[in-house]
Amino acid sequence: MAFTAKDVQTLRERTSCGMMDCKKALTAADGDMEKAIEILREKGLAAAAKKAGRIAAEGLVTAVVKGDTGVVLEVNAETDFVAKNADFRAFVDGVAEVVLKDAPADVDALAELKFDDKFTVAETLREKILTIGENMKIRRFERYVGNVVSYIHGGGRIGVLVDFEGSAADVNNPAFVEMGRDVAMQIAALNASYLDRDSVPAEVLDKEKEILMAQIQNDPKNANKPANIIEKMVGGRIGKFYENNCLVDQEFVKDGSMTVGQYVAKFGDCRIKRFVRFEKGEGLAKREDNLADEVAKMIK
Repeated sequence: MAFTAKDVQTLRERTSCGMMDCKKALTAADGDMEKAIEILREKGLAAAAKKAGRIAAEGLVTAVVKGDTGVVLEVNAETDFVAKNADFRAFVDGVAEVVLKDAPADVDALAELKFDDKFTVAETLREKILTIGENMKIRRFERYVGNVVSYIHGGGRIGVLVDFEGSAADVNNPAFVEMGRDVAMQIAALNASYLDRDSVPAEVLDKEKEILMAQIQNDPKNANKPANIIEKMVGGRIGKFYENNCLVDQEFVKDGSMTVGQYVAKFGDCRIKRFVRFEKGEGLAKREDNLADEVAKMIK
């Protein structure tokens, strides 16, 4: 079956693949458009497999709220350059929409859901790997239903969701939304490990006390102090640990005269129920490029 230049253009528009790849696929498929798409998808699987071992620690974090549902999502790519790619950003937004709508249990379940009326999320991801040319991974997401406020910092470097409870927690109230955004910005900036003192695991607290005890005992000024005095000193320093690591005990960055918990309480019957903060690439090994090696490869 013959095909025309218009057919090649149509295939390119449907798949976002390169013009020559589309021409070759149509030739192999004897002009059959659907068969050509299948061939390109098969090539995409092969290309994705080749790229799968490459480090993907850049990318994008997004956070979005619709109605009573919020999602924060991280999708990784190999380079920060790709994170600025409009096609990549549209894919990330599309995946967030799938999570909002279908509430998958985890990333594996998300991969099997429909991205659009033709492809699943996993299939669409493989298409993007083929067309963009980098390894990409959907790393993680969190989905909240409630009185949720979101915040994105640094163009997608950090994403935050905060869920509130209480009669004054009303996402239709602009004052509440502004307060929620302030709290989310606090979380983005100071990265609290826990919501409140009750949220700190006992083993974490015990370890912190052990470290503080050793610090005090190793200080020559305190070495001869009675055990009960050292115990009181540890208790005082644990208070500082709470102030640094528990969100509601942190000094509010916009007004140092109050804590975050006191700021929220100003809005009436309202409390922070939970929060989540994603920072792009946190905990992942970063790719280290050697400029000399890159130049040597180029001139070979």
